[in-house]
Amino acid sequence: MELSAYAQGGWRLLGDPRRFPRRPYAALLRAAFRSLLHHPQSGLDDPDLKDIDPTVLKHCHAAAATCILEAGKQKADISAISTCLEDCKLDKERIEQFCTEYQKNKDALEILLGSIGRSPLHITDVSWRLEYQIKSNQLHKTYQPSYLVTLNVENSDSGSHPDVSFSCTMEQLQVLLSFIIVSMLGSSCVCKRF
Repeated sequence: MELSAYAQGGWRLLGDPRRFPRRPYAALLRAAFRSLLHHPQSGLDDPDLKDIDPTVLKHCHAAAATCILEAGKQKADISAISTCLEDCKLDKERIEQFCTEYQKNKDALEILLGSIGRSPLHITDVSWRLEYQIKSNQLHKTYQPSYLVTLNVENSDSGSHPDVSFSCTMEQLQVLLSFIIVSMLGSSCVCKRF
């Protein structure tokens, strides 16, 4: 099993007991599995994670999620996962903790990955609207606008036309647009070569 340099860097941070003591490490693993398998917005509000720098926390969360998805995609066994995490300088206890959590969630992960299909979704249309939330049931108030985005997609495996909807901030929308522009430029360059 192989991880990207970005994911390896995140795991090196996770392996550092000064940055991630035992409880925050366990909380981050639970959050990564929860966000992948149950609800994308859940997890990082765990009280054990409140003392971790938000930038480091997001990086490590992404690294853990990447490792979980790669292990599930490759149907990696415990020895392959352990070797990969040893390369990222994690100690035996943290590797065992990850493997235990992975084993508990392996079946749900395989079901999730199996439901995606073999070919990626094809976006046929996009619609969006601005949402400004004044009140929420959270303790902190956020008076920032968010965008509700709906992607009309079709899946060539099943022929179905599900919609994918999500909410994002202005910064997240800008990142999404930059990825779309880069992918469009990349595909047009490929088309020009042939």
